[in-house]
Amino acid sequence: TNKAANELKERLGRMLGEEAAGDVWASTFHSACVRILRRDIDRIGFDRSFTIYDSDDSKRVIRDIIRELSLEEKSFPPREVQTVISRAKNDMQTPEEFLEQWTNINDWRKIRMGKVYTLYNKKLREANALDFDDLLWHTVYLLQTVPEVRDYYRRKFRYVLIDEYQDTNALQYELAKLLTGPARNICVVGDDDQSIYRFRGATIENILNFEKLYPGTKTIRLEQNYRSTSNILNAANCVIQHNTERKGKTLWTDNGEGDKVQVYTAENEQDEADCIAKAILDGVSKGRKFSDFAVLYRMNSQSQALERMFAKQGIPHRIIG
Repeated sequence: TNKAANELKERLGRMLGEEAAGDVWASTFHSACVRILRRDIDRIGFDRSFTIYDSDDSKRVIRDIIRELSLEEKSFPPREVQTVISRAKNDMQTPEEFLEQWTNINDWRKIRMGKVYTLYNKKLREANALDFDDLLWHTVYLLQTVPEVRDYYRRKFRYVLIDEYQDTNALQYELAKLLTGPARNICVVGDDDQSIYRFRGATIENILNFEKLYPGTKTIRLEQNYRSTSNILNAANCVIQHNTERKGKTLWTDNGEGDKVQVYTAENEQDEADCIAKAILDGVSKGRKFSDFAVLYRMNSQSQALERMFAKQGIPHRIIG
């Protein structure tokens, strides 16, 4: 995230001094690509003053195209079409390749989406605009097709470090490969057991096959855990060991056994909220504070049942983020 990148910049500034830290590009993939493209995108037919379309801008263009092609918005929701186009771009699939793939198996719906994808790319180019996926796509294309630019950045970046590597996609892998070149001066940090973004195009094979792709790699396993107790780690290890695609590791800690993990299978969201409220009230009745408790949930919509139950039971609470 940009927030994490800024934190890195601040730490580097404190360690190295502002001037030396300024020589380091600490950024997200997208921010780094914007810097590269602002300097050289004219080599591949765009103007350097290109506009960046955010998700809402992209959706608006896609909605207009759906109407232009006389397609039903109910059958082709703009958000779904946007996701399909994004996945195709992250897999480095051009509109022509996308159409060919789905025409071969006569998938009527995907063929229509391919036509939207074709028009979408055309309209963006006419507007001298790039969406978020294009930032990576065009940077990769620029480095692939203009040796002078590729060599400039290979000389500039003596070392490349990528964090959260298990969440990278095909485009990001290609970008890293192009920037490092024959020197292979690359270090990645990641955990194959924490790869949860396949639905967004992340390719776990990038980290699973890293040693094959970069022969001579030195692997350092960070197996000591400083946050959790051994009961929590053992439970996590027992669950994750059933995964088929993983490198495998044994997490351990000096933090002692700790309390046992408790699992409750709720009938529905009301039952779940009731169970959580009772646990909090029980803890408070035994001398704990309301501020000792936190409830974590995956989606914002899941907070509604909890909020209703907490209000009903008189439990003070605050929604964060």
